[in-house]
Amino acid sequence: MGTHAAVRRLDLGHFVRPAPETGGPRPRVEPVLAYLVRHDRGLVLFDTGIGAVDPGTEAHYRPRRRPLEDALAAAGVTLADISLVVNCHLHFDHCGGNPLLGGTPILVQAVELAAARRGGHTVDELVDFPGATYRVVDGEAEVLPGIRILPTPGHTDGHQSLVVRQDDGTVLLAGQAYDFASEFSSDHLARHAAGQGVEPPLPGYRPWLDRLADFDPRRVLFAHDCSVWEPPRPGSWDHPPRPLPHHPERD
Repeated sequence: MGTHAAVRRLDLGHFVRPAPETGGPRPRVEPVLAYLVRHDRGLVLFDTGIGAVDPGTEAHYRPRRRPLEDALAAAGVTLADISLVVNCHLHFDHCGGNPLLGGTPILVQAVELAAARRGGHTVDELVDFPGATYRVVDGEAEVLPGIRILPTPGHTDGHQSLVVRQDDGTVLLAGQAYDFASEFSSDHLARHAAGQGVEPPLPGYRPWLDRLADFDPRRVLFAHDCSVWEPPRPGSWDHPPRPLPHHPERD
């Protein structure tokens, strides 16, 4: 039985992050990217785009949406063709198209769904809508052969990413585990330096990178960055030669 998987990026629009949220003096326009994973056993959609929000949030972020139906049509599929939805987390710019997929299983971490239902986390109407069908995950889980959910907490406690094994290597769909490929690269190198015994002080890195190393990713793709991370050289995900010291997760 085949387990071939292929990943296609979907452009679902963009929004403007205000200057106070960028850490700099200017606002920044950020893409909103989802990913369609074609597998022998079905189509998996990783994130669904920007949802409807209240007027205040709309004015704050000034989003421009590309309809999910249009993005899927450009890939040759329809909403009815989607077998599974995986949301990296349930903020409005990642689960906005979920209500269009009522009845389709949505895989989400238990802690993320609980946070969304407590209020103040996202737009309530994007969480519990007619036909909402959640398949709750607690930690790692195999979605389909060769496709695995990996918890990647940080942006939210329940953030998750998707590991996809392809013929030419493993791809990580990282969602908003990092805003930018350059940030991911910095943490990857910090882990590598620590494993090679570079003397402190060293920057910390997200602890789940140790688990990610087991999958030896050849590409990492993001929700708000069109750049693609690739390892700087073969073997850069090798296990370190000595046990790693504890490094607290970055803010």
